[in-house]
Amino acid sequence: MSDSLYIPESATKAEKYEAILPQIEALITGEPDLYANLANISAALKEAFDFFWVGFYLAKENQLVLGPFQGPIACTRISMGKGVCGTAWQEGKTVLVPDVDAFPGHIACSSASKSEIVVPVFKGGLVAMVLDVDSDQLNDFDAVDQEYLEKLMGLLGSKL
Repeated sequence: MSDSLYIPESATKAEKYEAILPQIEALITGEPDLYANLANISAALKEAFDFFWVGFYLAKENQLVLGPFQGPIACTRISMGKGVCGTAWQEGKTVLVPDVDAFPGHIACSSASKSEIVVPVFKGGLVAMVLDVDSDQLNDFDAVDQEYLEKLMGLLGSKL
């Protein structure tokens, strides 16, 4: 695998996802270290889309614990059902939030975060971790992000 991503210029969001997903798959295929893979996935998504914050929270006992990420410092632990990440973990489904200030119980790790999408990763039918992506723009995530991030997290889950 190359040490850099090919990201097509002037491509649509879907075209960018189509271009980077196989590259991310190549990055994580054959690499047994989970943290190395999570770090590379975070970096690839940040590089391709210039998201404000991209990272993982891993389910450990009764909390989500911060894992590899790209962006400003973040909340270290999140309880089940708390905030967007804890809600996605509890419900076992993607949560897309156009305006985080309108989300009941939103945990503001950074006041610069304006919209968010959180996608669960399953292992053995249980949520093993969540991918958390924040934007400093309102309404920045849509069905395209959800579709492709769910595909990517399905791929990651199949390798756990």
